[in-house]
Formats: sequence, structure tokens, C-alpha cells
Amino acid sequence: MIFAPRIQDRLDALAAITAEPGAITRLYLTPEQAQAEALVARWMREAGLTVRYDAVGNLIGRLEGPEPGGPAVVIGSHLDTVRNAGRYDGPLGVITGIACVEALARDGTRLPHALEVVAFADEEGVRFAATLIGSRAFAGHLDPAVLNAADADGITLAAALRTSGLDPAAIATAARRPDAILGYLELHIEQGPMLEKAGLPVGVVTAISGASRLEFTLIGEAGHAGTVAMGERRDALAGAAECVLAVEARCRAEQHLVGTVGRMSAEPGVGNTISGRVRFTLDLRAPDDAQRLAALADIQAAFNSIAARRNLDLGVSLLHEAGAVPCDPGLTALIRDAIAAESLPVVAMPSGAGHDGMAVAAIAPIAMVFVRCRGGISHNPAEFASLPDIEAGARVLFRALKAFWASRRGA
Repeated sequence: MIFAPRIQDRLDALAAITAEPGAITRLYLTPEQAQAEALVARWMREAGLTVRYDAVGNLIGRLEGPEPGGPAVVIGSHLDTVRNAGRYDGPLGVITGIACVEALARDGTRLPHALEVVAFADEEGVRFAATLIGSRAFAGHLDPAVLNAADADGITLAAALRTSGLDPAAIATAARRPDAILGYLELHIEQGPMLEKAGLPVGVVTAISGASRLEFTLIGEAGHAGTVAMGERRDALAGAAECVLAVEARCRAEQHLVGTVGRMSAEPGVGNTISGRVRFTLDLRAPDDAQRLAALADIQAAFNSIAARRNLDLGVSLLHEAGAVPCDPGLTALIRDAIAAESLPVVAMPSGAGHDGMAVAAIAPIAMVFVRCRGGISHNPAEFASLPDIEAGARVLFRALKAFWASRRGA
């Protein structure tokens, strides 16, 4: 193996940097993240990259091309984690990018353009409940209002940036021009079971799914559990349960469409009282926006029908809306060819999870390589990718990168 053992050693070293003993927790603008970034910055320098931080805290390593300050191809992912995370989600893409730079040096490859490896500062959005902060700033699409977002301790993002030696007033300087980025490649564990079911180590991503997140409220009438007849009840929790099953039924009917009710709260929330009010969330995702919006319309119609039949009032508020992001056909073809060159079948799939590439797509063509993870598990200490699978992913990324250079020579 050329890549995998060193990549795994570095992932293990990063996993030891955590805010919680016995778990992996590194949140944005915390001492743990700063320590992890310092270690990765050292590896970048050892690989020959020039290292800098931008105004939002993205760590950027650059291998200059023949034109100083010229456009670059970017390999990226993130170093922050959810609480009690696995060691592969995010860091695998950054560390593999560094490994590709080292391999280019061993090969003596002369680059026609610059290469950058970017460790985005905050993809998960755990601390400030705002995802893709680093990559949105990189793409010039970070809403300044997010600076007022506060963490669980009441510390705002603006204050945390200042504590970390960054200037919130300078965030706009993190934005990159579209003509400065030739393309963006991201390697990531799949976070799903498709590759494992196919018996394959790697796959190519066709699109990053769009998402709609909403909160629904059903209002009925609280009452005594022993005295209100079943036929007389306006039970908001029973209505919510029927809504959950309606989501499941609708989403099972179409490939790549997924719907999740992940949070539900019932009032008054006691064992001997009929629920008079229930709030629940809906997370709906699909790689095609028309598919997602059609399903959302059907689901809302089903909810309205359930509420009317059960004599409940229904309210809804939109929490989040993001369109699907298709991967660039040209860059995706390079990844397909690289997989085939490794004598592997090519399997293409959408990503149901969000990634930094969603934000970067606003300024550059993007493509992604997926690496098989055991059981499809992620955001979990059980998250695992084998050395052979990591090696396959790194080889595919390296081949695609070299093919990109070959296609750009003389351009």
C-alpha cells in the first residue's frame, strides 16, 4: 500500500485530539480544533505546502504553480466533528489530499496550475447551529447574520472569532473569486450502505441531495386518559404518529428520496393525559429538486387530510431549504475513469448527506469520491473504513488529479 497506512496513522493522531475523553469531539473555534489544525498544518508544510488561515479560520495549504497567485484546483473537506464522532468523516478527505501532494512530489510531477488542500473550519455546524460556515465563507456566500448566532454558553460566533485571533469584520476577505478555482475534489466516506451492499470500495457521486426541513404543529385538545371516549378525542399525538407513517410511505415509493421525522415533543407530556399539542420536524432530501418538492407537496397534503379527519389544527414553519447540487460532468468523468483504471466497477450514487462541496459549487465545478464505510455508519464511534478501501479511494483521487492536470496542460 502506498497511501493508506500513513493516512490511517494521521487519522488516529487526530482522533486523540478531543474535548471529551473516550470520545472524538472537536467543535469550531475551540482549543481542540486549533490543536488539530496546528498538527495538520505541520503535515502540510512537511509536504511542501505553504500554509495560511483565512478570516473565518479555514486552513489552506497551497502548492504554487508556474504562475504565482494563479488559479488552483482544490482538494477539501473538514476537521470539525459532531459530538462523539468517528475518525473518518471529514478528516479522511483532508489527510488524503495531503497524501496526494506527497505522491506528486515523489513522482516529480510538474503542475501546470496551483494545487490547494483546504481544511474547512466548520462543516458540521454543531456549535453555532449553522452548517458549512467555512465553505460558505470560502465561496463568498456566508450570511453576515450568522455572526450573531450563539452557542450553548451564549458566546456569539463574532466573539468566538475574536477569541481565536480572527476578525469577524474581515470575513468577506475569505471569499475566493470563481476564476481562482479551477475545480474542487472531495473524498469522503459514503455515510451510507450502498457501496457495502455492492461489495465495492469506492464510488462516484452524481449529486448532493437538496433538503427541506420543516417544523409542524398539530393542535388538538388535552383530556383525561380515562374519561374521554376514543371516538371523541382530538389526540394530537395520534395524529402526529399517522403523519410519521405518511412520510415513510411516501418516501419508500421512490428511489433516492428520504424523509425523516427526527424530533417530536408532546404537550402536556404526562402519561395519563391525551396530548393536546405536538411539534415535530420533517427532513426531506432528494438529489433532484423536482422530486423533493413534489414529495413535499404530497406529504403536506397528507398531513392536511389527517388533521381534518382528526379535527386537529395544523401549523407549519420552514426551517431550512437547500437545492440539490449536481456534480460537474467533466470532473465526474475523470473520477469514473480513475475507478475503471483501478480495475474496479464504476458505481454512481447521489449523496444524501451535505458536504462542503455544496457551498463551493457556487464558484467552481465540483466532484466527489465516496469510500465504503462499514455498515454505512457515520457520526458515531463505530465509523470505520478499512485500509484497502482507503487505499482505493486515495488512488482514485490521485489518478483523477493527475488526469485533471493532463487535461489542463496548455490551457
